[in-house]
Amino acid sequence: MGKRPRISSQTITVLGAMMASPASELSGAEIAKHAKLASGTLYPILLRLEETGWLKSRWEVGDPTLLGRPRRRFYRITAEGIKNVEQVIRDLTPKAENWAWR
Repeated sequence: MGKRPRISSQTITVLGAMMASPASELSGAEIAKHAKLASGTLYPILLRLEETGWLKSRWEVGDPTLLGRPRRRFYRITAEGIKNVEQVIRDLTPKAENWAWR
């Protein structure tokens, strides 16, 4: 934990989906739909974000037989994740004094 994950454009898209409703849990399918990413791209990103403490996840409670489908995994951005995303935004936002208006 504490290590910064690789920040690719896909990672930024996933983080944007999580920041859209930071108090909510989102299933992997919901994140995939919002981020428009295939599972082979999405789930490694979610794993990296969880390993660094930016996200937490939990399995849905319930018997898949009774649910009539596989259990879902829900993801939530952590307070540390929110803080780090805000820093990433600051790092990626050009500062007015760095622009040459000539």
